[in-house]
Amino acid sequence: MTTAAPAHDLPRPALDVGTVFRENLPFVFRALRRLGIAESDVDDVCQEVFVVVMRKLGEFEGRSQLRTWIYGICVRTASDYRKRAPRRREVITDEPPEGVVSHGPLDHATASQARDILDRILSRLDDDKRAVFVLYEIEELPMNEVAQALECPLQTAYSRLHAARKRVEELARELDPGGYAS
Repeated sequence: MTTAAPAHDLPRPALDVGTVFRENLPFVFRALRRLGIAESDVDDVCQEVFVVVMRKLGEFEGRSQLRTWIYGICVRTASDYRKRAPRRREVITDEPPEGVVSHGPLDHATASQARDILDRILSRLDDDKRAVFVLYEIEELPMNEVAQALECPLQTAYSRLHAARKRVEELARELDPGGYAS
């Protein structure tokens, strides 16, 4: 009589790089922006993330969700990029780039202002707190996966989240003394 192999001993189906890329590209872009990468640099850093993903995809063991594993790569790549990237200046042009606006100007302005405020708040958090806050509060990953992605103990992740929430509230009050953000 043969017994079935335990689920963890069964071979995993190979992950297709193209599928991983297509399914996770928007997530990686959002994550990198929230990790403090300037919009003008996101394409470059995103490419670096997927180069690492492509190189290491065969090593993915499935101990966490694929997205959690990719986020860990985003955190390390963004940190490395910020350390080595020279400060860039905006390039001034004669004409602003054309954009596609799907909502009215007020909706666009309000959403843009909210993103700008969030980006300013996140930029003032240290890397550890920002990473936990983004993963848990914005990307809505379970805390055990946040801790895995950041390679820290679960209690440390909770502690960082608590400190990040407190700091975000302080910064929101500073940026909006009239109390509109509450």
